[in-house]
Amino acid sequence: MNQKLFFVIALLVSFQTLFSQEKVKELEEIKIVKEKIAIENKNGTIKIDVANSILNAVPNSIDLLAKLPKVQVSSNKESITIVGKGNPLIYIDNQRVEINDLNSLSVEDIKTVEIIENPSSKYEANGRVVILVTRKVSKKEGFKINVTENVSFQRRFNNYFGINSGIKKGRFEYKINFNYNQLKIWEKNGNDFIIPDYDIKSKYWVTAITNRPQFIYGGGFFYKINEDDYFSMNVSRRSQKDNFDIVTNTYNQQGLTINSIHTLNLNTENRNFTNGVLNYNHKIKSIDGHLFLGCQYSNFNQVIQSVISNNYNQTQFELTQNRNQKVAIDVFSTRFDFEKEFKNKMKLELGGLFLKANPRTIAAIESFNPSVVSGTDYNYKETNIAFYSNFSGGYKKINFSSGIRIENTIAKGKNASESNLLIDKNYINFFPKIDIQLAVDSTKTISFNYAKSITRPNFSTASQLSTYINPYFLWNNNININPTIIDALTFGYQYKDKTLKLSYNLMKNPVYYAVDYNKDQNLLRFQTENFQKESGFNIEFTLPFQYKKWSSTTILSGILNKVEDKLSVVNQSKPYLYFYSNHIFKLPKEVEFSLTTWGLTSRKEGVFDRNGLVTFDLAISKTFFKQFDCTLSYNDIFRKVTYNENFTINNISSKGVYYTDSNLFSIAIKYTFGKINKEEFRSKEVDENARRIR
Repeated sequence: MNQKLFFVIALLVSFQTLFSQEKVKELEEIKIVKEKIAIENKNGTIKIDVANSILNAVPNSIDLLAKLPKVQVSSNKESITIVGKGNPLIYIDNQRVEINDLNSLSVEDIKTVEIIENPSSKYEANGRVVILVTRKVSKKEGFKINVTENVSFQRRFNNYFGINSGIKKGRFEYKINFNYNQLKIWEKNGNDFIIPDYDIKSKYWVTAITNRPQFIYGGGFFYKINEDDYFSMNVSRRSQKDNFDIVTNTYNQQGLTINSIHTLNLNTENRNFTNGVLNYNHKIKSIDGHLFLGCQYSNFNQVIQSVISNNYNQTQFELTQNRNQKVAIDVFSTRFDFEKEFKNKMKLELGGLFLKANPRTIAAIESFNPSVVSGTDYNYKETNIAFYSNFSGGYKKINFSSGIRIENTIAKGKNASESNLLIDKNYINFFPKIDIQLAVDSTKTISFNYAKSITRPNFSTASQLSTYINPYFLWNNNININPTIIDALTFGYQYKDKTLKLSYNLMKNPVYYAVDYNKDQNLLRFQTENFQKESGFNIEFTLPFQYKKWSSTTILSGILNKVEDKLSVVNQSKPYLYFYSNHIFKLPKEVEFSLTTWGLTSRKEGVFDRNGLVTFDLAISKTFFKQFDCTLSYNDIFRKVTYNENFTINNISSKGVYYTDSNLFSIAIKYTFGKINKEEFRSKEVDENARRIR
């Protein structure tokens, strides 16, 4: 079914491409800024014009990113991934930020968003793709207050309210933001397990509903010392309290013994994240160079209390466990960057980073029948020292960027009750990058890119937290995860605004969820593990199109990917398609209509067998009096976003299904008081590992 749908879509794309080629000469003669295409593509970078499109009416920056090509936002809006690239680095005005900072950025302040798939060595090696957000800049002083209200109807009612304000006077600029979200999050998944070695068949269905009042607030100031130098400080905080019940129905058969269990897991969670940044930027006039110095401190705290009861075979509930778990993460980092541009447009960039992180996990578990008390106090310490250099420029028709990054990581972890280290690592990695672009003529460009990068686990996964699902099954963190090393090679060809890319990726120690069985405890554990390797080929077409009031961007990717592991059953890999298409129609009286669709065909990737899916989103926006925006949105209108994943690992067969709550109808309003025409506020993130804090 999905393959047929994608075949029809591919034919429509081909027709659209031919149609656009017939009109290209006519369009090139006419330049109307108001009708500028919303999404542009150039040499591996996708640039989205937010300020002049319907996207400007999206109530918050996280939802904005969710509507962009290849960007996937998790249902809890706490993580972002790029299809085929993993977690991106996020920058605002070329300054590193974390997802919490995005929550405090008003969409009204955003001019453009760029998705950079070939970032230079200046960006840390822990990222294969960069999302760059550029803010608006104009000329006058003043004040501005944005008030946003977003009411959404999913399986439960959700409400988002935010106030963002800014004042600019003379050399000072101040910003304050406050957001209050009242969220109800619905989650559901199920799994069937077969363990033939022990004659076990087990399956469960679990549903969780979370009530989450959430506060996001912060502020800072920017002081312009002179035309080239500045000092800034910024502090942000996110605080939330979750009450969530996890309800599980389980069927478990071991030999001739069959049990039906109803599990009730009552949870209370408090989670707080605080982030503070100090920046100083100075121009060294004697050598015409720029120097940046900064430091950053982040703190994350999570406390989970769980009361668990089981009802076997429709008898009565009996108290099974009390679980108290706590994670505390402290991260301090400092960095410097130096940049000098020469008269021949060549640029030299140098920099360094020092980071020290200290996650700690404390868990106390009291089990009943039989009565057993157990606990852990696990300390993990990690130090990262990094240096980079990058040289870029152009000669005749060739533009190039080449650099190298060197990173030394020292990691140690141990239980407080033990003298021996569980984790003891000290390693140095080299990450070269090179990008070459050859302009054949004014309309054609050929490019080549090679990059080595690394993906490290989040600090919170370097813990011993676990989630109780039923008496036979736990979701676990894994303290023994090694980083993933990625080699990526890309060839590109661009003709005007259309792009063809061929790429190859090789990953060592990729991380996925796996399952194992402990016979002594009669317990299945689902946790992240390092697999042997992953390799893949990708051919991608990016096809922009514009005709009068209609503009669109279509991305079509053919992917052949294979995940391998010696403890898993590795099946034959087959190619699959990823499809994204965004269409914006500008209607009379400042009304805009948007249709976005994306999807994947079924994926057979060696170890994993995943289903295909497709989704459609609609939005219509109306602007009143240039200060009041109203937007109606309807996402996943056919309720098709459900993920299936099948695999066999450690001779255990798993068939999982994961439901999403993406079917959404929302009403968003935004009102702006006052105006600041020239905002120079800058706050450069120092901690390049900020996204590892969850």
